[in-house]
Amino acid sequence: MTWSWDFAIEILPALWRGLVMTIEITIASFGLAMVIGLLFAIAKMSSSATLRVGTYCFTEAIRRTPLLVQLYFLFYVLPDLGVVLSPFIAGVIGLGIHYATYIAEVYRAGILNVPKGQWEASKSCNLTLWQTWTRIVLPQAIPPMVAPLGNFAVGMFKATPILSAITVMDLMGEALNEANFSYRYLEPIALVAAGFLVLSLISAFFIGLIEKRFRPYDA
Repeated sequence: MTWSWDFAIEILPALWRGLVMTIEITIASFGLAMVIGLLFAIAKMSSSATLRVGTYCFTEAIRRTPLLVQLYFLFYVLPDLGVVLSPFIAGVIGLGIHYATYIAEVYRAGILNVPKGQWEASKSCNLTLWQTWTRIVLPQAIPPMVAPLGNFAVGMFKATPILSAITVMDLMGEALNEANFSYRYLEPIALVAAGFLVLSLISAFFIGLIEKRFRPYDA
């Protein structure tokens, strides 16, 4: 099979729709992962042993099972239990919770990286808990988090093709739809690979800029 530019151009609108869907899913799932990951991190540092152990067991269960299995559970098993999710929502929840278990460790490492003396100093200055977090802890904890969080965002973007397994019409879903209809796989899959490569490189560039912006000084 030889490359056909006519066919490649013909399927570009469908692939563009899929790319937009992919970006929307990445943004939504990453936002969800950031929020849930923070809750996981706080729970793991809680003074309650029950909460710590329960969160640890849950996050380990998520991390030790394949993402594809979790997506199938959300999209195909939950309807048997009376919970019906659209492919988009199931994909966002699946990606969000899965990556939240990893992002939680980034949060925890960043927070624990703040010297204990900073916490003690905030107490001696009679700062409120809100002031301690917003003025003392987070300004020191966020810079080391930027690079790993950015890497997870790119990782989530590259993981979206798996959502085609639950009928999400993202970039891969649209490509497979066009390929199955025309029986030509060269152009759709090649264009998908090129799209992921270009956008991943662009994302990595901007993540580097953001990391440099948050870096307090050059080493």
